Amino acid sequence: MSARRPPLSRRDFLRYSGTLSAAAVISSTIAACSGPASTGSAGAGGDSDLVTVVIGYGNDQTWDPSMTASAFAMAGNNHIYEGLVDTDPITRAPYPALATALPADTSATTWKFTLRQGAKWHDGQPVTVDDVLFSFDRALDPSTLASSFFRSWLKEVRKVDDTSVELVFKFPFPDALPRLTIAKIMPKHVFGAPGAWDAAKNGKAVGSGPYKMTAHHPKSNTTFEAFAGYNGPRKPAIKKMNWLSIVEASARVAKISGGGAEAQIADNVPYANIDQLSKQGLTVSGGKGMNHMFLMFNTAQKPFDDVRVRQALFYAIDTQKMIDVALKGHGTPATSFLNQENPSYAKAKTVYEYNPDKAKSLLAEAGVKNLSVNLMAVNVSWVADCLPTIANSWNAIGVKTSLEPQDTSALFTKMDQSQSYQVVAAASNPNQFGLDADLILRYNYTPGGTWMKYTKWDKSSQAKSLFEQMDKAIQEPDRDKKLALVHRYIDVIAEQAVLYPVVHTELMTAWNPKKLTGVRAQAYPGVTLLQAKRV
Repeated sequence: MSARRPPLSRRDFLRYSGTLSAAAVISSTIAACSGPASTGSAGAGGDSDLVTVVIGYGNDQTWDPSMTASAFAMAGNNHIYEGLVDTDPITRAPYPALATALPADTSATTWKFTLRQGAKWHDGQPVTVDDVLFSFDRALDPSTLASSFFRSWLKEVRKVDDTSVELVFKFPFPDALPRLTIAKIMPKHVFGAPGAWDAAKNGKAVGSGPYKMTAHHPKSNTTFEAFAGYNGPRKPAIKKMNWLSIVEASARVAKISGGGAEAQIADNVPYANIDQLSKQGLTVSGGKGMNHMFLMFNTAQKPFDDVRVRQALFYAIDTQKMIDVALKGHGTPATSFLNQENPSYAKAKTVYEYNPDKAKSLLAEAGVKNLSVNLMAVNVSWVADCLPTIANSWNAIGVKTSLEPQDTSALFTKMDQSQSYQVVAAASNPNQFGLDADLILRYNYTPGGTWMKYTKWDKSSQAKSLFEQMDKAIQEPDRDKKLALVHRYIDVIAEQAVLYPVVHTELMTAWNPKKLTGVRAQAYPGVTLLQAKRV
């Protein structure tokens, strides 16, 4: 067993999850990377083995798979590491990765997995059962982000023999199968060394997957090459990749535009540039998923402790106008915490359709007059584009609204320090981890969790009742009954409107079909090139 780490602080959580901005990030790199990489000609010239990728997120957050929610790092890690089981990045169907087969009975409380024979780490060492035990010990450590996805149902992982392990559950939990991709298996001989987790945070990556990292330069780029020793189910067809981190939208578009474009593919394509890129011959495809803008209320600040006030502010928003103007039609009004494409989706009993008269009535019932709201927000471009619609909507019902978009780091530092704040607008996409409702809701609604601490709501009687309902649902063995329980607590979350989505958006990916084939756009940040080919 590895030594236990101190509890994860809220600021650490935000740094590891990629919520903090590039201004407050890792400055060191892995030892092999002594300087910034040249990105000026990669992919534009005659190297037909190379694919240059543009990622619209920073690559300077942690690369430790057990700690990260960084879009860049998670996408990269999916090419570097394997779980016992992984999921297809688009269909999310589970398939055996380091394991040789999926469990025959997913309703059993013990699952046995045999490791793939001949699997090797990128340094040439063999993958062992001890590596699996080491990695799950890490995933169950309460100080890690990954533990929130495992500790409620996984009791232990134990060695059967030199080639097999058993996962022992607290109760039957078939939804565990796709969740196992979160627990990336890592080499004990590398990351069990003193200081190794800091190295992982700073970009050290040694996996058993199709690609190995060859260089990592925070704020610039990360490079990969196909691993010749990989003997798993998804062999890479692309030999080399250079992933550029370009957060600024116009610079990102410029990299994939024109006849001499340096890059062949980019994610997070701005809606305003879709027609331009399509006319240039690029394929621009979207994925509808959980990506959303949410409002979060500080319930310790009156009158936001009153559910009627929170509801009123949601009813007042002209969401369709926001979608038409700010999102260029690439959004859907939230009718549940879950997006409509989620397999567990059901329309919530409380749906915040645009109804300014009802908003005024709720404020009157609450006895609230002359309300002034300061809406703080992350300065993510598409979120910032949505803010004027919110302000205009609230002003129209007599709520004087000021907007305060700001650097993400500055915003969350204020909340970390319990400085005064009322309402916050931010973006999130738990689909990076999976699709099941329990996973998604626990990412936000966990007693003592980061987001609940920001809302200052989790000690309330309503919150305690919610958490009890969530625990009851996850232990229900009957799938239909479980789904009914899930829908019941999602109705509570919708009604309470403490942290709730306004709109779910479509994420756009663009690529050159004359240079790349086999690309599939995904509904969460990043790209997957495991089944793509360079033309």
